[in-house]
Amino acid sequence: MKITLDTDLDTLTVVDNGAEQVLPLYSKQAFEVISRQWVRVGWDQKYQYTFSWFGRPVIQLPEDMLRIQEVIYAIQPDVIIETGVAHGGSLIFYASLMQAIGKGRVIGIDIDIRHHNRVEIEKHPLFHRITLLEGSSVESTLVSKVSSMIAPDEKVLIILDSDHSYQHVMAELGAYAHLVSTDSYIVATDGIMYDLTTAPRGKAEWAHDNPRNAAVDFAAAHPEFCLEQPIWPFNESHLENNITHWPGAWLRRVKA
Repeated sequence: MKITLDTDLDTLTVVDNGAEQVLPLYSKQAFEVISRQWVRVGWDQKYQYTFSWFGRPVIQLPEDMLRIQEVIYAIQPDVIIETGVAHGGSLIFYASLMQAIGKGRVIGIDIDIRHHNRVEIEKHPLFHRITLLEGSSVESTLVSKVSSMIAPDEKVLIILDSDHSYQHVMAELGAYAHLVSTDSYIVATDGIMYDLTTAPRGKAEWAHDNPRNAAVDFAAAHPEFCLEQPIWPFNESHLENNITHWPGAWLRRVKA
């Protein structure tokens, strides 16, 4: 695909498989084309590795953080479960939202919580809202332990952000989906991998080996879940699609 941006003529020309399309530069369609490439190039340049939240590195696209904040405020979960801890920035982010809401806690799971990260997380002023569990997120004993920590009447939201292979995400979906409350979500993050096969740091096998495909296949086999982007609570534009590293991520439980 070839993209030509002309600020003299205010046009964006897209040539794809021999077909040419000329778009007004200041249009929804042009914005979506530019945004897709911005996300791809930014991912390859590790743009998402340049942020922190309340003192801890957070490896997320800020747009995704703001969108999940909207969902968390709307749902007001009692428990957020996140697989994948890394530096702990996302855990601190979710804990800060729980603190602002005035209720709730976060359970963070990782197969290897590095000592220096654990120390920083445990001494953080928001740690009283966080529980750290070390082990494979799909190991049966650990899954059972997480389940035992959830009361029957608690509202649960789950974010999958550990191993992003299709097989592992499918295993996590199978292990944790039963904990998701009706009208809440299990979120399979980083499905952007499917669109990064030609990026310098990408891999060809990501075309099929990615969380987005896992979420699609899981939804097809589980009618109690619907794959849909959450509605924006505020929108005075003509736009409707998230700028995101998490395309096809949002699995909403529509029935028990």
